[in-house]
Amino acid sequence: MTGQDICQIKVTLHGTRPPIWRRLLVSADITLAKLHDVLQTAMGWENGHMHQFRVGQRRFGQPEPADPFMRRPRVESERSVCISALLGEPGAKMIYLYDFGDGWEHVIVLEKLLRADPNVTYPACTDGQLACPPEDCGGIPGFYDLLEAIRDPNDERHEEMLDWIGDDFDPRAFSIDEVNRLLSPRPRRRTAARRARGSSAP
Repeated sequence: MTGQDICQIKVTLHGTRPPIWRRLLVSADITLAKLHDVLQTAMGWENGHMHQFRVGQRRFGQPEPADPFMRRPRVESERSVCISALLGEPGAKMIYLYDFGDGWEHVIVLEKLLRADPNVTYPACTDGQLACPPEDCGGIPGFYDLLEAIRDPNDERHEEMLDWIGDDFDPRAFSIDEVNRLLSPRPRRRTAARRARGSSAP
């Protein structure tokens, strides 16, 4: 694998039924730090919480100062490791954990290796399904409780949840064009990811 190779990866939010997922094309030499930014944008997160990558027993993220009294696993720097060093062949997997409280666990699978197309701007999203859950909703259980409440006008939490999430939230919405617009190198506001999550399907 070389820097000219493109990794086709599928990112699935673990525990969602039907699955919330994205298919992405990223350079084989993209660092995990930059992949984090791509995942935030493609999924529709707001980048307001801590994150970590896991491959086997290895952890990657933002290393903390060494503390001999802490027994937490060592965290390697995400800035010095590229995806090709961890996902060497199709079928290889890694975990991307976002928000240690809500515990949004994404399974990343390398589907295939492609040659870079000079007519394509990378990273790129080629497929996907459903909108990202809202931030701070309580993880998978909280997300499905929220959906149940906003779908049932007779639920005692209905009005409260609608006031919190807003009338424009559509859990079915997903737009490839909008995600790719946000992934493009043009300057963009940090809050744009939230608009992508709520945009209507093309």
